[in-house]
Order: sequence, then C-alpha cells, then structure tokens
Amino acid sequence: MARLTEQFLQLYSVPVYTVLIAAEALISNFRKQSFYSWKESIINLYLNILNAGVDMLLRVVIGFAMLQFVYQYHLPIAWHPVAYWIVLLLGEDLLFWLEHYVDHSCRLFWAVHVTHHSSPEYNLSTGFRSSVFMPVYKYFYFIPLVLLGFAPLDVMLMFSLTQIYGILVHTQYVKTMPAWIEYLFVTPSHHRVHHASNIPYLDKNMGMVFIVWDRLFGTFQKEMPDEVPHYGITKPVAKPHHPVHIVTHEWQEIAKDLRKPLPFSTRLKYLLRPPGWSHDGSTKTTKELQKEQHCS
Repeated sequence: MARLTEQFLQLYSVPVYTVLIAAEALISNFRKQSFYSWKESIINLYLNILNAGVDMLLRVVIGFAMLQFVYQYHLPIAWHPVAYWIVLLLGEDLLFWLEHYVDHSCRLFWAVHVTHHSSPEYNLSTGFRSSVFMPVYKYFYFIPLVLLGFAPLDVMLMFSLTQIYGILVHTQYVKTMPAWIEYLFVTPSHHRVHHASNIPYLDKNMGMVFIVWDRLFGTFQKEMPDEVPHYGITKPVAKPHHPVHIVTHEWQEIAKDLRKPLPFSTRLKYLLRPPGWSHDGSTKTTKELQKEQHCS
C-alpha cells in the first residue's frame, strides 16, 4: 500500500508542479522580474533527472534491502496508528535536518549538496535542482526510524510526502505567512534565507517541513527587510551550465587541495572540515565569516 501511494504521489504531482512552475515563470516574465532563465531551468531539470536515475539504481539495493535487513532487529514498540504517522513525520523531518546540517558542515558531503545551492536564481524549479549523489547515503539516515519499528516502505513514503512540501517553498512570491505558521513550519521566507549567499544567511534554516529544529539547535535565521537575499553560493561556479562541471566542480577543488604538499592529517581536514576551511586562513568557513562580520 505504501509503495502504491508513493507511486501515486509521483505520478500525480508532476502535472501539478508543471502547472505551478509554468504559472510562476509566466508571472515573472510578465512582471519583468527575471526569476527564470532557460539555461538555469534546463540545468535544474537535468540535475533532477540525474538524481532520479541514481536514486532508481540505489533505492532497491541501498534503500529498501538495507533498511529491510535492519528492520528485522527493530524494537517491539506497539505504535498507535495515529501516533505511528505523527512520530514518523517528526522523526523523518528531524533526521532530514541532521542530514542537511552534515551536508553543510562537512566538505565531503557539501561537494554533493552544493549543486542544489549553486543557482543564482530562486524559483519553484530550483526545488528540483537535486543533489545528484545524495541517494548514495541518504537512506542510512533512516536507520533509526526502522529500528523504532517504522516499516521501510512507510519511511520512504513519508520522505516523498515531505519532499513535496520542501519543493513548494522554493518561491519568491509568498512573502510571509501567519505568525504561528512562520514559527512552526518552514516557509518560503525561511527557505529564501537558506538559499542566500549573504553572510548572515549562510548555513541557516535546514529544516524541510518544521522550522522548530532550527530554532532548537541554533541554526534559525529570520529573513531581514534590510538584508535582501542574493541567491547562489559565495564562490560562483566557473562553468555553471556545463553538464559535468556543474556536478563535479567542488570535487575538482577538493582534489586541488588534497594535492597540496601538506601533512596527511592537514589534507584530510580539507575533506572533513566545513566548506571554506583552510590551513593558512586564505579561505574562511561560514562561522569565521560571520564572526568577522559581527566584530566589524
């Protein structure tokens, strides 16, 4: 049943997304706001197709088979049907926050995730600008859920549901929402902050559905009227529309750093420390940049 529901969601969400993206693009064009360009939209679609291909190859082996193996050792918890789905939603979203935090905090994973952030545009199609190789490791984050007795197919279904919400917040047309929604849920305003390259906005608002994790763990940042978001990454991609370079550019930069004549432990830090870390201070991490700005 969960598998059929997931397929139903995927089948019927595509035309809905198509209509919404087309409407947003037309409004943007009509108002001369330039939220969309053909090149960026095509790259977004291309990255989504690549991600879907990798996910299709790995979902059965790394996803379902691995989780099903772990599931046989789950705790004997008798979940009430309502509590089951509520806790699954909360747990899934919390683990997504953790994965997202790691993606931003470790350069190895940032090299995968950076494709989602590299566009200087921000619109509904950006939600489809997938991190191509995320399926290689994303299923491992679901292990705590299956150990708590959540069926692997239900876990995957919930992830698909939360992704639908996560895509829809990629818009500049919804400014703010009622205060209680802004306090509990990720809104377009919160996610604009996440995609901005302004120093105060870097590595903020990691949640998919609920913003409460960011409030709890110190990664929340409100969108500020006097700090208009500038989308993209702090160091623009040299060849942003090259089909290979757009996926591998950060790996190429990592390779350069690993070839430096430095002790092995120092070179390893270029892989495992946050993006921007350098042994000589020639480049800065987010925390270093924010600290410098705060002190100036």
